[in-house]
Amino acid sequence: LPTVTVFLSTLTPKFYFALTVTSSFISGLIFVFEWWHFRKYGTSFIEQVSVSHLRPLIGGVENSPPAPAAFSAGENETSRQNMPECKVWRNPLNLFRGAEYSRYLWVTGKEPLTYYDMNLSAQDHQNFFTCDTDALRPSDTVMQKAWRERNPQARIKAAYQALELNNDCATAYVLLAEEEATTIVDAERYFKQALKAGEMIYRRSQNCHSQSPQHEAQLRRDTNVLVYVKRRLAMCARKLGRIREAVKMMRDLMKEFPLLSMLNIHENLLEALLELQAYADVQAVLAKYDDISLPKSAAICYTAALLKARAVSERFSPETASKRGLSTAEINAVEAIHRAVEFNPHVPKYLLEMKSLVLPPEHILKRGDSEAVAYAFFHLQHWKRIEGALNLLHCTWEGTFRMIPYPLEKGHLFYPYPSCTETADRELLPTFHEVSVYPQKELPFFIHFTAGLCSFSAMLALLTHQFPELMVVFAKAVSVVS
Repeated sequence: LPTVTVFLSTLTPKFYFALTVTSSFISGLIFVFEWWHFRKYGTSFIEQVSVSHLRPLIGGVENSPPAPAAFSAGENETSRQNMPECKVWRNPLNLFRGAEYSRYLWVTGKEPLTYYDMNLSAQDHQNFFTCDTDALRPSDTVMQKAWRERNPQARIKAAYQALELNNDCATAYVLLAEEEATTIVDAERYFKQALKAGEMIYRRSQNCHSQSPQHEAQLRRDTNVLVYVKRRLAMCARKLGRIREAVKMMRDLMKEFPLLSMLNIHENLLEALLELQAYADVQAVLAKYDDISLPKSAAICYTAALLKARAVSERFSPETASKRGLSTAEINAVEAIHRAVEFNPHVPKYLLEMKSLVLPPEHILKRGDSEAVAYAFFHLQHWKRIEGALNLLHCTWEGTFRMIPYPLEKGHLFYPYPSCTETADRELLPTFHEVSVYPQKELPFFIHFTAGLCSFSAMLALLTHQFPELMVVFAKAVSVVS
């Protein structure tokens, strides 16, 4: 101690200043290198070295994430060749305007639908329910104007006018079922009337569709109306608890109109089968639609993950898995969860109830927050029903972001994540909902540490330069105490 005291007493303020400047410079170099390594490789160099070389020396075991699933390789290549834009899709499980969306508005005073979303629906209705021959029938002419009306009451009034001109105007019943009916029972009653009228018109169009291009266009319109009505009737049966009846209606509809797969009726069927806990039937539907040549959705990816998780979730324990490693079934479940999370990274926070749900919009953006809201709104109960499934999701979903090549936009199992999703989601989701943004990799601890060390040593150098005598006394005091 006397030797240390004599040594410290001989040091000048210039030494302390040089020492702090040097340490600040070295820590700054380390910080710059760490930042460069993180930007290029997505990981901290110091953490990587400590995990790879030091941890095994002290007896630790690193559970590296499983390798990507073999089934996704072809999908990755195919998807990259057909990289889609931010296309907005009609939500296959959209709610009823009068019976559900309007009820929410009455209770909360908040608009559940945005103007952009409703405008897209108006365009859909015009495309589905109108054709060039509408001018030949007064009731269809009225309905053509009704779909363009912005005011709900004006649309309802126009629908009644169309029924006065033609009591078998199927599209008028559709509009009343969607917007005037205040309960699902009332909506179903209107849709049954629409079905009766729609089937009669559809048969008439089939008999004369080959006479001219106008008749072909009319048949397409009448087909759209019939499919729409049958689908909504199946959804009414599902909401009223007649689930087996709903499943049969959906299966019959898919068999009768197999070319209309773009309407994603199979997603309605998946949800209904999950409610019945008919997991073998769910797997059969997935086997048909979870194909590399078909577009993916959150419903497809997360339902596949749920079935894989169901096989292992009841007995899964993170502590046990870290000791003995993952079994083959557990690896398959984890890979399926990683695949689903990479497709849509917003879903887990809703399933784990880390974010509040809102009513799903009428249109969704695949891989976006709007799709995550729509999926979780209907499927959260199915995840809760399977014991341990949410626990397995909670333990593994964040590991996806350590597997994806950095930067995240490169993608891994799917085409790169679109950069336009946040903007589109803000237009689809209500203003009171906080839009989820694609999770970014957090800065590693050692980048924060080296940045703090560099700043601290630089501050000490500045103080030593400005107050040399005082900093020398402080340094000697700290040395003696330590």
